[in-house]
Amino acid sequence: MMKISVPLALLLFAVPTLCPGATQLTVQAINKMPIARARQTIELSATDLRPLGESDLRRIHVQDAAGAEVLCQAVDTDYDEYHAPDMVIFQADFSPGETKSFKISAGKKQEYTKNDFKAYGRFVRERFDDFAWENDRIAHRTYGRALETWKGEPLTSSAIDIWSKRVPSLVVDDWYMVDNYHTDKGQGCDDYSAGTSRGCGGTGLWAANRLWVSRNFVDSRVLANGPIRVLFELVYEPFNVNGTMVSEVKRITLDAGSQLDRFESFYKRESGAEPLTPAIGFKKVRGAQKDFNAERGWLVIWEPMEKNMGMQGLAAILDSNRVDKLTEDKLNDLLLVKAGTNNAVTYWAGFAWDKAGRFTTAEAWKTYVDEFTRRLLSPLELSVSAE
Repeated sequence: MMKISVPLALLLFAVPTLCPGATQLTVQAINKMPIARARQTIELSATDLRPLGESDLRRIHVQDAAGAEVLCQAVDTDYDEYHAPDMVIFQADFSPGETKSFKISAGKKQEYTKNDFKAYGRFVRERFDDFAWENDRIAHRTYGRALETWKGEPLTSSAIDIWSKRVPSLVVDDWYMVDNYHTDKGQGCDDYSAGTSRGCGGTGLWAANRLWVSRNFVDSRVLANGPIRVLFELVYEPFNVNGTMVSEVKRITLDAGSQLDRFESFYKRESGAEPLTPAIGFKKVRGAQKDFNAERGWLVIWEPMEKNMGMQGLAAILDSNRVDKLTEDKLNDLLLVKAGTNNAVTYWAGFAWDKAGRFTTAEAWKTYVDEFTRRLLSPLELSVSAE
């Protein structure tokens, strides 16, 4: 059985030569796979970058082998009291079997233009506490506490909603500003009704042969906000799971160029010690085609959209050793997960719209998801050396 390492992320085999005060580092990245890797995100930790002697990672610069500047982003992964970045990321394309080298140096603080941004998210107080996020491929939103008591259209749900876009430009702010995003004016629209289902990869906990879910999130915090990666956390108050109160913190990461978000849900029981059973859910849609591969750790769905808007693909990927089984309830198809002793689950989930033009058939969508899984199983091999 194939296994995806946990956490399911790009693994870095970075072994920097300790040379404090080095003016430049060389990063070599090897794609050992027989398939291409488009817009592969490369992560360099603060430890990898330590030989440069620069504590402010916002001053780190990346150049390719030809000396051209490569867009990079400093990321805070631990939300410490200083909100100081502890990682630098950048992206590159790799042909099958290709090796690439990059030069890393310290210089002036990075400055970005609006056109640099391919990932973005924010808390939307003016829309009853939505949190919305997107990259150049997909967009989502989920619901905060104020929506529960809105007199117009109250909704209590921790679903992951879909905003179907067909353009690479960022649309969240524009769509909220004009407030008519239920009609496609050429960029796409909100055609998906998540309601109280799990929507596109929302979670719950399975106990006593049923699904237990949280209410709307009550707090949010943004750790990184483009231009390459948006990373944020949502906090959910304790909710009942078959007589036990359980709280959740959900961390969501979306990189430029990806159809899939990385989700991490951290559950905390108020009593008891037995492991919980997380469930990853997708709203049931009549006429959907489902393909579940437990050995590969993925679920792929191809389904008709509402209002004759075309077809969309949805998917989830997780460590195959953590797959329990596929089940369902009244609203959702559910992928049950064998939780570890820490009651946490890490997985990828996302979608594609055929009118965006990248995936127009069920087979094309399944191929993308399967190759995404293969890349997770065979990460780039990296080495870092100081000069």
